[in-house]
Amino acid sequence: MTAAGTLPITIEPTRPFSDRLVGLGDWTAFSLRALRGIVSRDFKFGQAFQYAFEIGYGSIGVIAITGTFIGMVLAVQAYSQFHQLGLDTQLGAVIHFSVIRELGPVLTAVMLAGRVGSAMAAQLGTMKVTEQLEAMSCLGVDPVRYLVAPRFVASLFMIPLLAVLADVMGLAGSTFICLRIFGIDSHHYWQHTRENVGLWDLFDGLLKATIFGAVSCLIACHRGFHCRAGAEGVGRAATEAFVISFVAILMIDFVMGMLSNNLHELIWPPTGSTGGL
Repeated sequence: MTAAGTLPITIEPTRPFSDRLVGLGDWTAFSLRALRGIVSRDFKFGQAFQYAFEIGYGSIGVIAITGTFIGMVLAVQAYSQFHQLGLDTQLGAVIHFSVIRELGPVLTAVMLAGRVGSAMAAQLGTMKVTEQLEAMSCLGVDPVRYLVAPRFVASLFMIPLLAVLADVMGLAGSTFICLRIFGIDSHHYWQHTRENVGLWDLFDGLLKATIFGAVSCLIACHRGFHCRAGAEGVGRAATEAFVISFVAILMIDFVMGMLSNNLHELIWPPTGSTGGL
C-alpha cells in the first residue's frame, strides 16, 4: 500500500535497453535517408569535394604526428622484450602488422571522430537550434539529403587515405627507431616484414577505416540533427558524437577482427590443415 496523496513507484528495468533500441532504429532510418541522398539528382558534388578538402587537408598534420609517434612508441616499448628473447629482427613484422591492421585505422578514426565528428555535430546542432533545418524543410529541401550526404561521401573517401598516411608514418617512425637507434639488421628486419605482412592485412585495415569513417560520420550528423536547445545542447551533441563514435569504433573493430580472422583461415588454411578431409 502507498501513503495517501502519493503515487506508486513503477520500476521499468528494460527501459534503458528499449530506449537504445529506439535510438538505433532512428539512427538506421536517418542513415538510409542520407544514403538515398547520394543517388538523388540534387546531390552536390561540389559540397562533397569541399568537405573532403576540409577533412583531409585539415587532418594531415595531426594524423601524421599521431602515426609517427605510435610507431616509435611501439618500437621503444617492445624492443626490450624482443631483445631478451633474441628476436630483434622480428620486431618490424610485429609493429608493422599492428599498425597496418589495427592501430592505423582505429587511431585515425578516433582522431577524426574527435576533430571532424564533433565539428559536424556542433555545426548541424547550431543549425538545429537556430531553426535553419526547419526552414529548409519548409522550402521543400530534405536537410538530411542536402547536408548529410555530401559529408558522408567526403568521410567515406578521405578517412581511408588518412589511414594510409598514418600507416606510412607509423612504419617510418618504428623503422627509424629500430634501425637507427637500436641497430637492428635491416635485411632480416624487412625480410620478416615481407613474410608476415601482406596485401590482406592492408586491405583489412583500409576496409576497417572506411567503415569506421562512415559510421562515425553518420553518428555525428545524427547527434547534430537531434541537438537540444541552447548552447549546452550543442556542446552535449558534440560530446555525444565523439563518445558514441568511439564506442562504436571499438565494437565494430572487434566484430570485424573476428570475421577477418575466420575468413582468412577459410581462404588460406593454416599449414598442415586438411580442411576436415
